[in-house]
Amino acid sequence: MERPGSLEKRIGAVVIIVMESDRIDALNRILSTHASMILGRQGIPLRDREMNVISLVLEGTTDELGALTGKLGRLPGIRVRSVMAT
Repeated sequence: MERPGSLEKRIGAVVIIVMESDRIDALNRILSTHASMILGRQGIPLRDREMNVISLVLEGTTDELGALTGKLGRLPGIRVRSVMAT
């Protein structure tokens, strides 16, 4: 059963912290499969801390945004936080 409003597209922002650089290929594969939702992407390498920060601006349904962040969050060495506009 569809939740009310679940098909309505929303704007969201996701911050991804990559703590293990050997996970970047898997991360990029997931992002590529969801490329149609990505409005903007910025990556910042923090070499002195041996981590990378990626920020995304997305547009998609709540279900689509949840599917993407869920896949990312299951990757070891990756931390994901998201926020969606109401």
